[in-house]
Amino acid sequence: MKLKKGDKVVIISGPDKGKQATIRAISNKSERVLLEGEGLKKVKKHIKPNQANPDGGIIELDKPIHVSNIMLMDPKAKKPTKIGYKTVVKKVKKQEETKKVRYAKKSGEVLE
Repeated sequence: MKLKKGDKVVIISGPDKGKQATIRAISNKSERVLLEGEGLKKVKKHIKPNQANPDGGIIELDKPIHVSNIMLMDPKAKKPTKIGYKTVVKKVKKQEETKKVRYAKKSGEVLE
């Protein structure tokens, strides 16, 4: 998966289409991400009484979104972009080091 925790993304489909958010958690197995941001859709879940919550009740949780429904926000152009990989060569004390980095395909900006 090319996305990482902390990336700023744009939702490209679903009820929250067009909203911006930050990735809070990633599940590689189910290919879903949890986002945090203003006005995102929540899911209500019924909880049975237990020791931690003796009353039980209904709580609201963030709804996980499939990876195909979000795109990375380009830091330079401020628009959705695809992610690519390239190798960068650095010279350190007369030696060359190669490093694989992510970059935004729209602007060519290297992502941290």
